[in-house]
Amino acid sequence: MPIFAKKLKDEGYLDNLHFTVMNVGSRKLTIQDDYSNQGWGVFAPNLSIYGFDADEDACNQANEELQQRGINWQEKHIPLGLSDSIGEKELYVTKAPMCSSLYPPNEGYLARFQGLPELVNLDFSIGIETTTLDAFCQEENIEEIDFLQIDVQGADLDVLKGAINALNKTVSAIQIEVEFSDLYVNQPLFSDVDIFLRNQKFSLFDIFLAHRPRYILKEKSQKHPYGQLLWGDAFYVRDLLSENFTQEMRSPLKLLKLACVADVLGFYDYALELLIYLTNNYGDNPQYNFDFLRDLITV
Repeated sequence: MPIFAKKLKDEGYLDNLHFTVMNVGSRKLTIQDDYSNQGWGVFAPNLSIYGFDADEDACNQANEELQQRGINWQEKHIPLGLSDSIGEKELYVTKAPMCSSLYPPNEGYLARFQGLPELVNLDFSIGIETTTLDAFCQEENIEEIDFLQIDVQGADLDVLKGAINALNKTVSAIQIEVEFSDLYVNQPLFSDVDIFLRNQKFSLFDIFLAHRPRYILKEKSQKHPYGQLLWGDAFYVRDLLSENFTQEMRSPLKLLKLACVADVLGFYDYALELLIYLTNNYGDNPQYNFDFLRDLITV
Protein backbone atom coordinates (compact mmCIF):
# COMPACT_ATOMS: atom_id res chain seq x y z
CA MET A 1 0.00 0.00 0.00
CA PRO A 2 1.25 3.54 -0.76
CA ILE A 3 2.60 5.59 2.14
CA PHE A 4 3.19 8.94 0.42
CA ALA A 5 0.39 9.21 -2.16
CA LYS A 6 -2.35 9.27 0.50
CA LYS A 7 -0.62 12.14 2.31
CA LEU A 8 -0.09 14.00 -0.96
CA LYS A 9 -3.73 13.54 -1.90
CA ASP A 10 -4.98 14.69 1.48
CA GLU A 11 -2.83 17.83 1.17
CA GLY A 12 -4.21 18.60 -2.31
CA TYR A 13 -1.01 17.96 -4.28
CA LEU A 14 -2.76 15.47 -6.59
CA ASP A 15 -5.96 17.41 -7.25
CA ASN A 16 -5.01 18.23 -10.85
CA LEU A 17 -3.23 14.96 -11.71
CA HIS A 18 -4.80 12.06 -13.59
CA PHE A 19 -3.30 8.56 -13.60
CA THR A 20 -3.76 5.98 -16.34
CA VAL A 21 -3.07 2.28 -15.81
CA MET A 22 -3.12 -0.38 -18.52
CA ASN A 23 -3.22 -4.11 -17.81
CA VAL A 24 -2.65 -6.42 -20.78
CA GLY A 25 -3.86 -9.86 -19.76
CA SER A 26 -6.32 -8.55 -17.20
CA ARG A 27 -8.30 -11.69 -16.37
CA LYS A 28 -9.33 -11.39 -12.70
CA LEU A 29 -8.64 -14.61 -10.78
CA THR A 30 -8.14 -13.39 -7.22
CA ILE A 31 -8.54 -10.19 -5.23
CA GLN A 32 -4.88 -9.49 -5.99
CA ASP A 33 -5.87 -8.97 -9.63
CA ASP A 34 -8.14 -6.07 -8.65
CA TYR A 35 -6.15 -2.86 -9.04
CA SER A 36 -8.12 -0.95 -6.45
CA ASN A 37 -6.87 -3.48 -3.88
CA GLN A 38 -3.26 -2.88 -4.95
CA GLY A 39 -3.21 0.78 -3.96
CA TRP A 40 -4.18 2.42 -7.24
CA GLY A 41 -7.54 3.40 -5.79
CA VAL A 42 -5.80 6.19 -3.89
CA PHE A 43 -5.90 8.23 -7.11
CA ALA A 44 -9.67 7.89 -7.59
CA PRO A 45 -11.63 9.59 -9.01
CA ASN A 46 -8.70 10.84 -11.14
CA LEU A 47 -7.91 7.32 -12.29
CA SER A 48 -8.46 5.41 -15.55
CA ILE A 49 -7.80 1.66 -15.80
CA TYR A 50 -7.89 -0.23 -19.10
CA GLY A 51 -7.79 -4.02 -19.06
CA PHE A 52 -7.27 -6.21 -22.13
CA ASP A 53 -7.98 -9.91 -22.55
CA ALA A 54 -8.75 -11.96 -25.65
CA ASP A 55 -11.51 -13.74 -23.71
CA GLU A 56 -14.69 -11.71 -24.21
CA ASP A 57 -16.55 -13.57 -21.45
CA ALA A 58 -13.83 -12.72 -18.92
CA CYS A 59 -14.00 -9.04 -19.90
CA ASN A 60 -17.80 -8.98 -19.67
CA GLN A 61 -17.68 -10.57 -16.24
CA ALA A 62 -15.12 -8.03 -15.02
CA ASN A 63 -17.17 -5.10 -16.37
CA GLU A 64 -20.39 -6.39 -14.81
CA GLU A 65 -18.70 -6.80 -11.44
CA LEU A 66 -17.34 -3.25 -11.61
CA GLN A 67 -20.80 -1.90 -12.45
CA GLN A 68 -22.29 -3.68 -9.46
CA ARG A 69 -19.67 -2.21 -7.16
CA GLY A 70 -20.40 1.36 -8.26
CA ILE A 71 -16.73 2.36 -8.49
CA ASN A 72 -15.68 6.03 -8.40
CA TRP A 73 -13.00 5.75 -11.09
CA GLN A 74 -13.04 4.84 -14.78
CA GLU A 75 -12.26 1.18 -15.50
CA LYS A 76 -13.17 -1.02 -18.41
CA HIS A 77 -12.00 -4.38 -19.70
CA ILE A 78 -11.75 -4.73 -23.45
CA PRO A 79 -11.84 -8.01 -25.41
CA LEU A 80 -8.77 -7.38 -27.56
CA GLY A 81 -5.65 -9.39 -28.30
CA LEU A 82 -2.66 -7.04 -28.15
CA SER A 83 0.55 -7.92 -29.97
CA ASP A 84 3.22 -6.35 -32.19
CA SER A 85 1.00 -5.98 -35.27
CA ILE A 86 -2.51 -5.44 -36.52
CA GLY A 87 -3.92 -8.55 -38.17
CA GLU A 88 -4.82 -12.12 -37.33
CA LYS A 89 -2.87 -14.54 -35.17
CA GLU A 90 -3.44 -17.97 -33.69
CA LEU A 91 -4.42 -18.11 -30.02
CA TYR A 92 -3.43 -21.35 -28.31
CA VAL A 93 -6.04 -21.97 -25.62
CA THR A 94 -4.69 -24.10 -22.79
CA LYS A 95 -6.32 -26.42 -20.26
CA ALA A 96 -6.35 -23.53 -17.82
CA PRO A 97 -7.50 -20.53 -19.93
CA MET A 98 -5.32 -18.16 -17.91
CA CYS A 99 -2.24 -19.82 -19.50
CA SER A 100 -3.39 -19.30 -23.11
CA SER A 101 -0.86 -17.68 -25.43
CA LEU A 102 -0.05 -16.56 -28.95
CA TYR A 103 2.78 -19.10 -28.73
CA PRO A 104 2.05 -22.86 -28.58
CA PRO A 105 2.86 -24.53 -25.25
CA ASN A 106 6.09 -26.52 -25.17
CA GLU A 107 4.40 -29.68 -23.95
CA GLY A 108 7.47 -31.92 -24.03
CA TYR A 109 9.32 -29.54 -21.74
CA LEU A 110 6.31 -28.84 -19.50
CA ALA A 111 5.86 -32.58 -18.89
CA ARG A 112 9.14 -32.62 -16.98
CA PHE A 113 7.73 -30.44 -14.16
CA GLN A 114 5.15 -30.98 -11.45
CA GLY A 115 1.85 -29.15 -11.85
CA LEU A 116 2.39 -27.60 -15.28
CA PRO A 117 0.95 -29.98 -17.95
CA GLU A 118 -2.56 -29.89 -16.46
CA LEU A 119 -2.49 -26.09 -16.70
CA VAL A 120 -0.49 -25.23 -19.81
CA ASN A 121 -1.05 -28.13 -22.21
CA LEU A 122 -3.05 -27.25 -25.33
CA ASP A 123 -6.83 -27.58 -25.35
CA PHE A 124 -7.54 -26.04 -28.78
CA SER A 125 -6.44 -23.13 -30.99
CA ILE A 126 -8.42 -20.38 -32.67
CA GLY A 127 -7.67 -17.43 -34.95
CA ILE A 128 -8.14 -14.00 -33.37
CA GLU A 129 -7.74 -10.41 -34.50
CA THR A 130 -4.87 -8.54 -32.88
CA THR A 131 -3.93 -4.90 -32.63
CA THR A 132 -1.20 -2.90 -30.93
CA LEU A 133 -1.32 -0.80 -27.80
CA ASP A 134 -0.14 2.22 -29.80
CA ALA A 135 -3.00 1.77 -32.29
CA PHE A 136 -5.53 1.45 -29.47
CA CYS A 137 -4.26 4.62 -27.78
CA GLN A 138 -4.42 6.52 -31.06
CA GLU A 139 -7.99 5.39 -31.72
CA GLU A 140 -9.11 6.24 -28.18
CA ASN A 141 -7.14 9.52 -27.97
CA ILE A 142 -5.19 8.28 -24.94
CA GLU A 143 -2.10 10.44 -24.67
CA GLU A 144 -0.55 9.18 -21.44
CA ILE A 145 0.06 5.86 -19.68
CA ASP A 146 1.60 5.97 -16.22
CA PHE A 147 1.85 2.25 -15.49
CA LEU A 148 1.76 -0.74 -17.82
CA GLN A 149 1.32 -4.34 -16.66
CA ILE A 150 1.73 -7.21 -19.14
CA ASP A 151 1.03 -10.88 -18.47
CA VAL A 152 0.30 -12.71 -21.72
CA GLN A 153 2.17 -15.97 -21.30
CA GLY A 154 5.28 -15.67 -23.42
CA ALA A 155 4.02 -13.02 -25.84
CA ASP A 156 4.88 -10.11 -23.54
CA LEU A 157 7.76 -8.77 -25.65
CA ASP A 158 5.43 -8.61 -28.66
CA VAL A 159 3.10 -6.34 -26.69
CA LEU A 160 6.03 -4.08 -25.84
CA LYS A 161 7.05 -3.88 -29.50
CA GLY A 162 3.51 -2.76 -30.34
CA ALA A 163 3.70 -0.04 -27.68
CA ILE A 164 6.98 1.60 -28.68
CA ASN A 165 5.42 5.05 -29.06
CA ALA A 166 3.85 4.91 -25.59
CA LEU A 167 7.08 3.59 -24.08
CA ASN A 168 9.12 6.44 -25.53
CA LYS A 169 6.69 9.16 -24.53
CA THR A 170 4.79 8.45 -21.34
CA VAL A 171 5.15 5.09 -19.57
CA SER A 172 7.06 5.49 -16.31
CA ALA A 173 6.87 1.94 -14.91
CA ILE A 174 6.20 -1.59 -16.15
CA GLN A 175 5.37 -4.89 -14.50
CA ILE A 176 5.90 -7.73 -16.97
CA GLU A 177 5.91 -11.51 -16.79
CA VAL A 178 9.21 -12.97 -18.00
CA GLU A 179 10.24 -16.56 -18.64
CA PHE A 180 13.70 -18.04 -18.11
CA SER A 181 12.96 -21.25 -20.04
CA ASP A 182 10.89 -22.07 -23.12
CA LEU A 183 7.48 -22.80 -21.58
CA TYR A 184 6.06 -21.85 -24.98
CA VAL A 185 7.64 -22.75 -28.31
CA ASN A 186 10.02 -20.07 -29.67
CA GLN A 187 8.92 -17.50 -27.11
CA PRO A 188 11.14 -14.55 -26.15
CA LEU A 189 12.91 -15.05 -22.82
CA PHE A 190 13.88 -12.73 -19.98
CA SER A 191 17.14 -11.73 -21.66
CA ASP A 192 15.23 -10.55 -24.75
CA VAL A 193 12.79 -8.49 -22.68
CA ASP A 194 15.56 -7.07 -20.52
CA ILE A 195 17.65 -5.91 -23.49
CA PHE A 196 14.61 -4.37 -25.16
CA LEU A 197 13.53 -2.40 -22.09
CA ARG A 198 17.05 -1.27 -21.24
CA ASN A 199 17.29 0.09 -24.79
CA GLN A 200 14.13 2.07 -24.00
CA LYS A 201 15.87 3.51 -20.90
CA PHE A 202 14.04 1.45 -18.28
CA SER A 203 15.89 0.12 -15.25
CA LEU A 204 15.23 -3.26 -13.66
CA PHE A 205 14.14 -2.66 -10.05
CA ASP A 206 13.05 -6.12 -8.91
CA ILE A 207 11.85 -9.60 -9.93
CA PHE A 208 9.39 -11.87 -8.14
CA LEU A 209 10.62 -15.37 -9.01
CA ALA A 210 8.68 -18.62 -9.58
CA HIS A 211 10.19 -22.12 -9.46
CA ARG A 212 8.87 -25.59 -10.20
CA PRO A 213 10.27 -29.00 -9.14
CA ARG A 214 10.51 -32.03 -11.39
CA TYR A 215 9.55 -34.41 -8.60
CA ILE A 216 8.07 -34.00 -5.14
CA LEU A 217 10.70 -35.34 -2.74
CA LYS A 218 10.37 -36.16 0.95
CA GLU A 219 13.61 -34.31 1.57
CA LYS A 220 14.06 -30.95 -0.13
CA SER A 221 17.38 -29.57 -1.24
CA GLN A 222 18.81 -27.10 1.25
CA LYS A 223 20.40 -25.07 -1.55
CA HIS A 224 17.55 -25.15 -4.09
CA PRO A 225 14.37 -26.16 -2.23
CA TYR A 226 11.89 -25.01 -4.88
CA GLY A 227 13.25 -26.56 -8.06
CA GLN A 228 14.20 -24.74 -11.25
CA LEU A 229 13.63 -21.05 -11.87
CA LEU A 230 11.11 -20.84 -14.74
CA TRP A 231 9.38 -17.47 -14.74
CA GLY A 232 8.76 -14.31 -12.75
CA ASP A 233 7.27 -10.82 -12.62
CA ALA A 234 9.86 -8.15 -13.43
CA PHE A 235 9.48 -4.51 -12.44
CA TYR A 236 11.06 -1.89 -14.71
CA VAL A 237 10.99 1.79 -13.76
CA ARG A 238 12.29 4.98 -15.34
CA ASP A 239 15.24 6.32 -13.36
CA LEU A 240 14.61 9.92 -14.32
CA LEU A 241 17.36 11.16 -11.99
CA SER A 242 20.05 9.31 -13.96
CA GLU A 243 22.21 10.87 -16.65
CA ASN A 244 20.20 9.05 -19.34
CA PHE A 245 17.50 11.72 -19.23
CA THR A 246 17.62 15.39 -20.12
CA GLN A 247 16.32 18.10 -17.83
CA GLU A 248 13.37 18.51 -20.17
CA MET A 249 12.44 14.84 -19.84
CA ARG A 250 12.55 15.05 -16.04
CA SER A 251 10.02 17.84 -15.69
CA PRO A 252 8.70 18.34 -12.13
CA LEU A 253 5.27 17.09 -13.17
CA LYS A 254 6.72 13.84 -14.56
CA LEU A 255 8.85 13.38 -11.45
CA LEU A 256 5.85 13.82 -9.17
CA LYS A 257 3.76 11.31 -11.08
CA LEU A 258 6.66 8.87 -11.15
CA ALA A 259 7.04 9.23 -7.37
CA CYS A 260 3.38 8.37 -6.92
CA VAL A 261 3.64 5.32 -9.18
CA ALA A 262 6.79 4.12 -7.40
CA ASP A 263 4.98 4.54 -4.10
CA VAL A 264 2.04 2.36 -5.18
CA LEU A 265 4.47 -0.29 -6.44
CA GLY A 266 6.15 -0.35 -3.04
CA PHE A 267 9.44 1.28 -4.04
CA TYR A 268 9.16 3.71 -1.14
CA ASP A 269 12.84 4.66 -1.08
CA TYR A 270 12.78 5.72 -4.73
CA ALA A 271 9.49 7.59 -4.28
CA LEU A 272 10.99 9.54 -1.39
CA GLU A 273 14.19 10.23 -3.33
CA LEU A 274 12.12 11.78 -6.12
CA LEU A 275 10.05 13.87 -3.70
CA ILE A 276 13.18 15.15 -1.95
CA TYR A 277 14.73 15.98 -5.33
CA LEU A 278 11.61 17.96 -6.24
CA THR A 279 11.72 19.81 -2.93
CA ASN A 280 15.40 20.66 -3.29
CA ASN A 281 15.18 21.77 -6.92
CA TYR A 282 11.63 23.12 -7.33
CA GLY A 283 10.61 23.80 -3.73
CA ASP A 284 10.09 27.51 -4.38
CA ASN A 285 6.87 26.37 -6.03
CA PRO A 286 4.50 25.19 -3.27
CA GLN A 287 3.17 22.53 -5.66
CA TYR A 288 6.54 20.75 -5.51
CA ASN A 289 7.59 21.37 -1.91
CA PHE A 290 7.29 18.20 0.16
CA ASP A 291 9.45 19.16 3.10
CA PHE A 292 6.77 17.86 5.48
CA LEU A 293 7.67 14.28 4.39
CA ARG A 294 11.24 14.43 5.67
CA ASP A 295 10.16 13.12 9.08
CA LEU A 296 9.56 9.75 7.42
CA ILE A 297 13.31 9.29 6.83
CA THR A 298 15.10 6.96 9.24
CA VAL A 299 18.63 8.18 9.92
